[in-house]
Amino acid sequence: MAEIDQDKAPSELDTFIDHLWLEDGLSKNTLESYRTDLSQFSIWLSSQQKYLLHAKQADIQHYLAFKFPSSKPRSIGRLIASMRRFYRYNLRENLIQTDPTLQIESPKLPRSLPKSLNEEEVTDLLNAPDINEPIGMRDRAMLELLYASGLRVSELVTLKVNEVSTQDGVVRVTGKGSKTRLVPMGQEAASWIDKYLKYARPDILQKKLCDALFVTNRADMMSRQAFWYLIKRYALMAGINKPMSPHVLRHAFATHLLNHGADLRVVQMLLGHSDISTTQIYTHVARERLKQLHSVHHPRG
Repeated sequence: MAEIDQDKAPSELDTFIDHLWLEDGLSKNTLESYRTDLSQFSIWLSSQQKYLLHAKQADIQHYLAFKFPSSKPRSIGRLIASMRRFYRYNLRENLIQTDPTLQIESPKLPRSLPKSLNEEEVTDLLNAPDINEPIGMRDRAMLELLYASGLRVSELVTLKVNEVSTQDGVVRVTGKGSKTRLVPMGQEAASWIDKYLKYARPDILQKKLCDALFVTNRADMMSRQAFWYLIKRYALMAGINKPMSPHVLRHAFATHLLNHGADLRVVQMLLGHSDISTTQIYTHVARERLKQLHSVHHPRG
């Protein structure tokens, strides 16, 4: 039997954890949970002379049976979620041919609501950058566009100048699976991008050339990591004491649309979700908001 290469699993795992941190802005504790779950599964697989990326559905079922007697349903649910995200990510990256978690069912648990900001907090966040500085003008335009369009952070930082039309108020976005969609951004975001393009971007570039919409002093595209740190810094400046990431602003975009009466299918299209079940979590958020409003304002609430 071929010997297992123990050096591969940590590398694949590190890449996956980095992806989660950059794309979703998950907390340190959540990332550690993913790492622990997958590391323990990797160790168990090694004892069977198998490797993490070569695991089959039967391997996962055997491992779950091994873990089940000593684990709570919520822990099993988290473990399955960790595996599912890991294998779906590697399937998207063409590192595996099939997803071994496809037929694995999670235990039924109460749904947790995505973290979001209220409208006042969003306003405070958008007002945080110093727009008298070129970099502050750039950051204000980025935050305005992110909230107005619900883009993923990877979609935001990879935008090209020719993919944005401030006149028409739309952005051409290439999302997951190389799918392209047109997303409206509204007058406010279009106005800030216009100001940024006219006054701040030329100042930042200093006559250097770059086709990225949002640029750095190095005349290069901004990285996801850099923007992740920016949004956390501006949240602190705005006095927002909540876990913060670009994804939180994407959640706010979807939640606030539904709170103001948007159709779920429209939100699905704007977010670039291929399956409406991914979007449906936001109906729970909107429902919770309606309950709070009823409780506060109804005489018998």
